[in-house]
Parts: sequence; structure tokens; C-alpha cells
Amino acid sequence: MGLFDKIRNGMKRTREIFSGRMDELVENYKELDDDFYEDLTDILIMADVGVKTTELAVNRLREKCTSEKIGNPEAAREALKGILVDILRAEPMPLKSPMVLMVIGVNGVGKTTSIGKMAARFKAMGRRVIICAGDTFRAAAADQLTVWSERADVPIIKQGEGADPAAVVFDGVQAAKSRHADVLIVDTAGRLHNKSHLMEELRKMNRVVEREYPGAGLTALLVIDATTGQNGLEQAKVFSEVANLDGIILTKLDGTAKGGIAIAIRNELGLPVRYIGLGEQLDDMQPFDAASFVDAIF
Repeated sequence: MGLFDKIRNGMKRTREIFSGRMDELVENYKELDDDFYEDLTDILIMADVGVKTTELAVNRLREKCTSEKIGNPEAAREALKGILVDILRAEPMPLKSPMVLMVIGVNGVGKTTSIGKMAARFKAMGRRVIICAGDTFRAAAADQLTVWSERADVPIIKQGEGADPAAVVFDGVQAAKSRHADVLIVDTAGRLHNKSHLMEELRKMNRVVEREYPGAGLTALLVIDATTGQNGLEQAKVFSEVANLDGIILTKLDGTAKGGIAIAIRNELGLPVRYIGLGEQLDDMQPFDAASFVDAIF
């Protein structure tokens, strides 16, 4: 199955509702009047695009249709697709070698499975991968990560529950250097109830990487559960305050009819979506492509 087909299949729930409503909109209107734009606004908000981003997209569509003399709803729908792609588009994430990838997110969003899937993906690309179990606070976190490391067939570095996360990262960095790994993927604790403690913990881990592995590219990705909708956007806002994020991993897109949250996150926080999770299989994580994503929704 090709990339577009995987995304299209995974986005089925969003597409069935969003595309169906767009079809009704096009059929019900013969011209682009205020009622058309008002109904379009409702459709985008229902898809979790968010009020602020919906307003931006609809205003851009109005301007485009006026300046280019677009007068029919079908052509306006095609123009809207281009506008949404422009909002979502970002430069590809640089993949340095060696690279340390810090994976951040609250418990339950699919952080562990995302790490396993990314490890498998990087390995399939021919890269040497090591997983580091830096979330030492959640019970059985390292055990769950070990299961995914076995599925992906990559080594894992871990210590006992309650160990200092920075010490685990130190071990991970030493292993990455000695084994000439291309990618070290680090799990981090997902606690938000004490932001200052979380921030300091992440800083300590980053300092270890910068001191012990100065030649490595340091990247931080935040995992967001798409099914949580606007709550996911709020999580992204909080984490962007405590961590220097390079992008988003959006999980469980196959389980929601509101995939528009990706557009809201990109526009409101300036954070590009880097990967999307579309199922439970090892190969169900895909690199994000703005055009394929928008096509899959429509």
C-alpha cells in the first residue's frame, strides 16, 4: 500500500464526515454568498480546525475567490484545499547522523508505541537505532518500551524504576557512541502537574546530550493524541512553554473524525506535524505530507 493509500485509509472517519459535509455544501449553494462562508466555517470548526485557524482559512478563501473571480462552490472547494496545504506545509525535519531524538508527551497519548514505530521506520531506512528508556517514573514504562524494542528489533538502554532520567540518558549516549548508532530515541516522563520540575528534568537530559555527545543533532518531538481534539492543542501549548519543540507526532488519527486538529496545531503554535499514527501495526506511522493529508480529508 502506497503512502497516500495508507493515509487515506487511516483518515477514513475524518473524511467520511468532513467530505460528506463539503459535498452537501457544494450541492446546496450555487454562488459564494455569506451563508456559504458561514456554513463552511461551521464545517471546519466541527472538524477541529479551531476557531482561529478556521477564521484565517475562510478569510483567505474569500480573498482568493474575489481576486481570482472564483464564483462557484466546486472551484472554491479546490481553492480551500490549496489554502489548507499552505497552512500545513513545512520544511522537512533534518535527519542528522548521529541524532538524539527526545520524545515528549503526557501518559496515554501513544508515546511508547510511537517510539517503537519510529525505531522500526529508521531501521528500515538502514539506520542504526538505539532506544533509551528515560521515563523512569511511570510504572512499567521501561517494560512496555522493551516489548516495542523487541518488535522493532533494536537494542534498548534502561535502568530500574525511579532512576535518574539524566543518568539513563548518559548510558544511552555512551551506548550510541560506542556502537556508532545513527539515532538514539529517548523516552521522557510525561508529567505536567509540575511544569517547573518537568522543565528542569528535560534541561538536565539535554545538558547530558550536549556535554557527552556534542556532534549529535538534538531534536524534540511532542506526541499528541488526535482523539483529544482541542485538549491536544492545549497540551501542545503547555509543552511548547517548557521544551524547545521541533514538531509533533499526531497519533490515533484513525480513531477520530476530527483530524483537522493538525491544521490548528500548525497554525496556532507554528509547530509542524512530523509523523502521524494511523493504526496499531509496526508500519502504521507515516511521515506527514501536507498535500496527501489534505487530499485524504477531502
